[in-house]
Amino acid sequence: MDSPTRRAFLEKLSIFAVGGVAAASVPNALARPDSEPHILFPAAPRDRISIASYPFRAYIVSPDNRDRDSSLPGMNLFDFPAHVAEKFKIHNIEPHNRHFTSTQPDYLDEFRKILQRTKVRVVNIAVGAAKSFYDIDADARYDAVAYAKKWVDVAVRIGSPGIRTHIATARNSSPDVERTAESLRQLVEYAAGKNIVVTLENDDLVSEDAFLLVKVIESVNHPYLRALPDFGNSMLTGDADFNYRALTAMFQHALNICHVKDGEMDDDGKQFNVDLKKSFDILKASNYAGYCSMEFDASGEPYGPTSRLIEQTIKFLS
Repeated sequence: MDSPTRRAFLEKLSIFAVGGVAAASVPNALARPDSEPHILFPAAPRDRISIASYPFRAYIVSPDNRDRDSSLPGMNLFDFPAHVAEKFKIHNIEPHNRHFTSTQPDYLDEFRKILQRTKVRVVNIAVGAAKSFYDIDADARYDAVAYAKKWVDVAVRIGSPGIRTHIATARNSSPDVERTAESLRQLVEYAAGKNIVVTLENDDLVSEDAFLLVKVIESVNHPYLRALPDFGNSMLTGDADFNYRALTAMFQHALNICHVKDGEMDDDGKQFNVDLKKSFDILKASNYAGYCSMEFDASGEPYGPTSRLIEQTIKFLS
């Protein structure tokens, strides 16, 4: 059961976030917390492309990066913006939260200076999670919300318009729409006060099933909670028709970010291929105008495949 202290704290925090103090941190902030997000998207196909740091996880040096391969050349997140601009001629990035060395203000302020110097924007932060939004234990749900709020604050500090929050599995419960929606309402009210969009990705076949996410988004019914359609994650069911139905459902609720890939590999190394033309046809039919983040996710080096994804994305968006 949720403690009175924590309930009171959450109520006060929600009031503070929606009120003038939090909103004042964003120029021309929202007059109402449920108004539409203020994001201006570029129109040119190349300008809509972002590079996710996740495909380059083996190269990135950070304390929380469990995927670093020390046999490969290393770089930290400060190096990533210039690296992307030089290698791919792209000026939008989507860093994973495990690739941040720190979340202290001085680190984040230095990162923002690097972004300004390299003329690179962070268009989204992919945020993992340890605690579940639908855990039966109210304290665990509280911790999940608090952790995601921390990354909303990081997004504000570095100028990102959004975060993707992971919905972790819970050992004590199957996915639950009502508990997930209740938790996310608290997060989204906080994020809306800072003009930060929260997205949910079809990243896990159980806790983040695309059709489950749609139910959660429709239950919360807030313009600052949106879908992040991933072209390939739902293909891991082995059912191509399911993947494209999932993608269609997700794009009906997308706004600012999607993940482009031409395939996905499961934990056993089996490769599932994605029909890129069909996926982009679904994207265009939904009138999606946001960013397309390149997220090659298979074995082997990511540079060549990422370059090919960029070329194909430009072709299909043109």
